[in-house]
Amino acid sequence: MTSPTSRRGFLSGAAALAVGAGLPAAGPVLAKAPLAGSQAPYFYRFMLGQAEVSVVSDGPLPLGDPGTNFAGVPKEDVYKMLETNFLPKDNVVLEQNIPIVNFGDKLVMFDTGMGFSKAFGPTTGRLLKSMQEAGINPGDIDAIVCSHAHIDHIGGICSAEGKTHFPNAQIYLSQTDFDFWTDESKLGSPLKAFIEHARANLLPVRDRIVFFKDGQEFLPGVQAIAAPGHTFGHHIFVVSSGGKSFAFLGDLTHHAVLLLEKPLMEFAYDSDPKQAAQSRVRLLGMLAENKTPVMSYHFAWPGFGNLAKAGEGFRYYPAPMQMLRG
Repeated sequence: MTSPTSRRGFLSGAAALAVGAGLPAAGPVLAKAPLAGSQAPYFYRFMLGQAEVSVVSDGPLPLGDPGTNFAGVPKEDVYKMLETNFLPKDNVVLEQNIPIVNFGDKLVMFDTGMGFSKAFGPTTGRLLKSMQEAGINPGDIDAIVCSHAHIDHIGGICSAEGKTHFPNAQIYLSQTDFDFWTDESKLGSPLKAFIEHARANLLPVRDRIVFFKDGQEFLPGVQAIAAPGHTFGHHIFVVSSGGKSFAFLGDLTHHAVLLLEKPLMEFAYDSDPKQAAQSRVRLLGMLAENKTPVMSYHFAWPGFGNLAKAGEGFRYYPAPMQMLRG
């Protein structure tokens, strides 16, 4: 090891050399460059067995005050949970992570984002742009699997003019959700915006819609599991290829902290909050016990990771993004 005396000698010698060579004295670094003002493309890829998964985004979805959207515990507890996890307490921002799975013979997309609706602000509705960045042609999508018929999951199927964005896709949805969210008689209810958007996206493609049932493997490598409560026909899906699998959670849980640490907490947009909480506890428990990886629609980008039991709830462990493939 070099002694302190030796180090001082080395530094003194280096300084003398610089002066002798006529080098400028040390000063502030003045290198300048314009700000980039741009971000990376909004897609991420990984392998699942023999299948390739491309996660694309419909853009961030701001919900607003978490104290009004998450209930069943005091608002102060909600704010504290967020602050403890270095998250802002004034506005909960959800992601919209849409996996597109290339099984080799079929290209299957799960959910479609907000589409032309700006009910949650201007940052949503990015699906088609994200697909373009990922090099995926909407015309190549063979199947669209919908976890439920809420505005931010079926909103990207059709344009505002009623023309489908995915001309070759069969659409899979539970009949319970189709019947409920396209029901014209509900247009006079507080659900009006959700009903209008569901009708605008589902009715123009009614002849392409196929209904699945709980437990059914309705596409090779895609199995439906009923998870009612958020909507009465809400489902999650186990996606499998080559001995590997993950569960696409849809809206089983919206937040990686609030609804995992306290899974009995209620969410304002649940059709039946208590049933949703019971589905959440049951299915998250099953996935954690089986060590099944998960893809969450609303967790921080890109929403892929693992679950483990933690106290009265669960903990989410995001999987590291692997940016090199070979």
